[in-house]
Amino acid sequence: MRIVVAVKYVPDIHADRGFEGGRVVRRSDEGTLNELDENALEAALRVVEGLPEEERATSEVVVVTVAGPDADAAVKKAFQLGVDRGVRVSDDAIAGSDYFGTARVLAAAVRRLAAESPVDLVVTGMAALDGLGSVVPALLSAELGLPQLTLAGALELDGEAGARTARVTRELDGVDEVLEASLPAVVSVTDHANDPRFPNFKLIMAARTKQVEAWSLADLDVEPAEVGDAGARTRVLAASPRPPRPEVEIVVDKGEGGRALAEYLIRNELV
Repeated sequence: MRIVVAVKYVPDIHADRGFEGGRVVRRSDEGTLNELDENALEAALRVVEGLPEEERATSEVVVVTVAGPDADAAVKKAFQLGVDRGVRVSDDAIAGSDYFGTARVLAAAVRRLAAESPVDLVVTGMAALDGLGSVVPALLSAELGLPQLTLAGALELDGEAGARTARVTRELDGVDEVLEASLPAVVSVTDHANDPRFPNFKLIMAARTKQVEAWSLADLDVEPAEVGDAGARTRVLAASPRPPRPEVEIVVDKGEGGRALAEYLIRNELV
């Protein structure tokens, strides 16, 4: 079993956000592994742990990210959780890529890995917390020509090696939806799919010596004009800070609380 997990290095969700030239300002001292990608890593590791012993011994989980060298920190975090191999795709031409460009680069990385040895499953998180687009898993499956099972609240595999089926459960409003697809497939998992594990001391120490492979667009046979600003289908025209929250209005109810509430709702056009 060979699983590729796509992860992203994102600004800390608690840090102040900024835009310059239509792009999110990314500072190396504030970056972190996208929290929702930890669910994807956990899902991949559990799939491997559930395999028969002989197959588990030859299985591999590979993490792939598209970013600058600072993103090695995210890959190192994946090593600490138990990932076997890490790849970072970096190239100046990638800067400014939109969702389509990012999916194209990720797909090219998956294809290169598949050329080395077949890839059985591609797993992603449900979204990246810096953009919250939630579309890269679907775009990635389209680029790869593979079935997609997105927003999975649970993931399990059926069948024997070489003829397995992925089954996911999606939580909808008042009902659970079960979807299946033959492998290889692309699966995205939600934050309800599992509880990500914590790194243990042995893996933390081992991660220090593991090397992150750096690939360029030339290594993936991707033309620079297809990604980055040159290939982007979207543009950020303007961005402004979120307006400050108005001061809280406290009303002490002395028998007229209902009237005060109604007046507040009417005044703010909430009814």
